[in-house]
Amino acid sequence: MRKLLVWCCAIGFAASAWAAEEAYTVRATELKAKPYSDAQTLMTLPERSKVMVVQRRASWSQVKSGETSGWVKMLSLQLARGATDRRADNGLRSLFNVARSGGSGATVTTGVRGLSEEQLKNAQPDPQALQELERYAADRREAQRFAAEGKLQAQRVDYLAGGGK
Repeated sequence: MRKLLVWCCAIGFAASAWAAEEAYTVRATELKAKPYSDAQTLMTLPERSKVMVVQRRASWSQVKSGETSGWVKMLSLQLARGATDRRADNGLRSLFNVARSGGSGATVTTGVRGLSEEQLKNAQPDPQALQELERYAADRREAQRFAAEGKLQAQRVDYLAGGGK
């Protein structure tokens, strides 16, 4: 009997951890067939569209909107208020949210990998490395050809005030 109770509790905690969470889009966003920027776009979700988050993978969330399921960038979503309320959580749910950020209390940092804080503080310019990198620069014609192949359109971006150019 005790084993049955433990088994039922474990299933209950797992089910609640995997249950879909309600969220809203913070901007109009494309619903993709797969978690990739170049994947087929299934539809465009308008801003403030209600979705159910089914799962997460890296910076993507699989969501269900009506009868359609697909992937959106995680930064395009805001969890509904109740979805981030963990006060009733006794800690067991966090076992299933190892890579989760936000309301779980976990901290996610993005930035420079492989360099220590000391190396970043003592960084020095390397003119030779800059010259080597300049070999990879594309001229205007190459950039335009590349953009045309990718069906990209030119957009003018003004310099910031005080930028020196």
